[in-house]
Parts: sequence; C-alpha cells; structure tokens
Amino acid sequence: MPGAQARPLPLVPYITAWSSERTVRPPVITQGAGIGYADETPFDRDADGVLWSREGVSPGKGRPDFGRVHLLRQRRAMRRLLCQVCGGAADRNEHGVLWLVGEDDIEDMTTTHPPVCAPCAAQAVRLCPYLRRGHLLLRVQACVPVGVHGVVYRPGVPFPQVDRDGGVTYDDPLIRWTRAAQLIVRLEGCRLVGPSDVTVPAARR
Repeated sequence: MPGAQARPLPLVPYITAWSSERTVRPPVITQGAGIGYADETPFDRDADGVLWSREGVSPGKGRPDFGRVHLLRQRRAMRRLLCQVCGGAADRNEHGVLWLVGEDDIEDMTTTHPPVCAPCAAQAVRLCPYLRRGHLLLRVQACVPVGVHGVVYRPGVPFPQVDRDGGVTYDDPLIRWTRAAQLIVRLEGCRLVGPSDVTVPAARR
C-alpha cells in the first residue's frame, strides 16, 4: 500500500534456531557404560566426551523459532564469550564480562544463557516482556563449564530409554547417558551492576 510503513523486523538473537535448522535424532544405542550413535562421528562429541544432539546449520533461512535455542551457536557463544543476541564479542571491562539474565534464570549461579554486549543488553531489556518483568545485569570474572542440559537415558532393551530432561554435571556418572543440547556454566566472581554502569557506544544507541 503506498505510503504504508513496513513493519520492523523482529530482533532475532544469534542463538535462536530457525525453522530450516532441523534437529536430527538418530537412534541412541548402548555404547560401553553409556550411550552413543550407531553411525557416530568425531563431531558428535565434545572435548569432554559428551554426546551431543545433531542440528542443521542454516541461520536466516525460514522463520526464527524463538522458543528453541540452536545448540551449536549456544555452545560457541558460551565457549568464546560471544553476545547471545548479535554474535559479536560480549562486553568486557576490568570488572568482568557482562551477563543479562532473568531474575529466575540463575540457580546456584549456573546458567545456559550466554553473555551479552552492552548495546544488545539495552535493546533486549526494552523489547523482551520477560526481561521487563525483572532481570539482573552482572559483571562476571569467570564462567566455568560444569555440565550440560539435555535428555538423560537409562539402560533398556533393545535400546536405551528416555528417563528425563534436565541438567547433568560433568562429575555425575549420568553424563555418559546424556544427549546434550545446551552447555551449562557456573558464573564466578559476580558483581551486580545497574544500567548506568554499562556504557553503550553512541553509534549503537
């Protein structure tokens, strides 16, 4: 329609999965004292030997699935301290890396939410109804991978059976029976900060 303004595109976080990025679930088999895939490749496990789900990689194609986190980008953002919204470097100063979490998203100072950069933190608080209800801005000195969130299996015949979804720490024997979907980190040396403590570059406001 002439003169009509186009609707602004929604903000799609870097870790959001797209409709074209299908999760592939090959049959899980018993493998030693745990689980594996019959056609397993070296890419199916991380450096800690944990089995991961398989997922396609085609960001930007199809529709964003805001309720689903892309497992590879989530893990990459955690390991490399990338902003979960834009995928660039997370904000860092002498007090640590910036994290933005909902008030109910931190348990025992562990989280599956990667850090953020300052401009994206300000934008997320404005646009996300969940964060507007309550959020925390933290400066974190260190984030330590402590486990994974995923599907936990139990022994079964002829194949292992799904037991539950949840978090499992690396020191739990059940980690060998877990098909991971998100990395869990523990935040250490945390300092609560306010919006005035986060500087947003003028060009990004």
